[in-house]
Amino acid sequence: MAISTGFAFSCRPHFPLSQSMRKVFMSCSAALEAIEEIDSGKEPAEWKRFNSKELGISSSMITRPTRVVLNGLKSKGFEVYLVGGCVRDLILKRTPKDFDIITTAELKEVRRTFSHCEIVGRRFPICHVHVDDEVVEVSSFHTSGIRPMRNLGLSFEKPVDCDEKDHFRWRNCLRRDFTINGLMFDPYSKLVYDYMGGVDDIRKAKVQTIGPASFSFIEDCARILRAIRIAARLGFRFGRETALSIKNLSSSVLRLDRGRLLLEMNYMLAYGSAEASLRLLWKFGLLDILLPIQAAYFVRHGFRRRDKRSNLLLSLFSNLDKLVAPDRPCHSSLWVTILAFHKALSDQPRDPLVVAAFSLGVHNGGDLSEALSIAKRISAQHDGSFHELESRDLDLAALKEEVVELATSVQRALTNMTDEYSVSRAMANYPKAPYSDLVFIPLALYLKACKVCQCVRMGREKGFVAKQGSKVDYELLASGSLQEVRHVFARIVFDTIYPLNTGEDDT
Repeated sequence: MAISTGFAFSCRPHFPLSQSMRKVFMSCSAALEAIEEIDSGKEPAEWKRFNSKELGISSSMITRPTRVVLNGLKSKGFEVYLVGGCVRDLILKRTPKDFDIITTAELKEVRRTFSHCEIVGRRFPICHVHVDDEVVEVSSFHTSGIRPMRNLGLSFEKPVDCDEKDHFRWRNCLRRDFTINGLMFDPYSKLVYDYMGGVDDIRKAKVQTIGPASFSFIEDCARILRAIRIAARLGFRFGRETALSIKNLSSSVLRLDRGRLLLEMNYMLAYGSAEASLRLLWKFGLLDILLPIQAAYFVRHGFRRRDKRSNLLLSLFSNLDKLVAPDRPCHSSLWVTILAFHKALSDQPRDPLVVAAFSLGVHNGGDLSEALSIAKRISAQHDGSFHELESRDLDLAALKEEVVELATSVQRALTNMTDEYSVSRAMANYPKAPYSDLVFIPLALYLKACKVCQCVRMGREKGFVAKQGSKVDYELLASGSLQEVRHVFARIVFDTIYPLNTGEDDT
């Protein structure tokens, strides 16, 4: 295997460029034609101002580091607002992944206000303010104002009865992606400003773009993946136009660099909404592009785009979702390893006890004697609905051999997932599928994922201490601690194959 220092580990084979990119250009052209049919003027929006108590928001819901930054800027005489997804989540009584602040202060004034603060980003600079062990992002109306406004012949009438401050806020909200993210909350006046109809869409559980969806996604194709992520996490549906544009422009995500794709995939799979994200990616044809190996599994087993059934892949990620959340994510090496494990088991079904012993061996750092001893005593019934499990009568030697073979297969699957040729061949038997040889897993992540299961192949690791108890240390899990990742991975695999009939474990 030839490994490069970039994202793709093998040399790119000489395929006709552009089955993928040609589709990108065609879908974008079709979307532009659709935009031409849209009236370039838009009726003035009926904007609303809500009392935060009316929406169920209280200041106690804001984290301490965020309050420190808000108070610091307010004390200097600047206006400050919480913006975007955190306001949406506060309305929904959900824990925000993070809190974003926008202020009338210039970024250099923000930097002077806080001792631990730096300006980051060249194209769209913001401030990172360090409070305790957290980073609070602060943007400025002054720098957000330099971003190009939407064009392509589209214009937006400012809301009626809109004073100068409202106009200032409205212009900023207009640059955002979805109506439910186009909200501003002033925690001092306790007012939520809604110029885009975001509160109504939150109440309708709907994700729709600000302005025509086709143009919004052409303007920034990353919004397609953000739309999937938000809908999956909140259980929202898409507006009709937004759904159609996601489907038509799905191939445009290939324009994103691989680092950005990894970031977006991690947001989907590591924060508690992985199963719903995979279902939506499949439904809208994005899984075929981003994870063609997993898409091929869905096709092979007759999984329809709107299928409500489950399978082993979705069940594994459903159990991951039970253990993580927006404020307690896992390291990306965990979900990469789950994908590789499933690929290995899909390619070669195994006896349930083989899988159980494998997971126990991962957990204890490769002590197969202990793992096999425990597995042999399992009397619980495995989930018989999975194609990947085939019960057989194996003696101890055969059981051990298959456990090691499974670990080897996981390693092989990881290699295939990071090899462009292997990825490109995943959907070769399905001529209607889009061509994709996309590899967005970088070398460092590949190597980290390899370590999770290699102990089963290599034997007991010297000095490795298996995790005791069931409680998850989320700080260690997020940082990629090998002990913690192995503990959670083994727990997910075991609980999926041998599901508990009682309630969820206390994490």
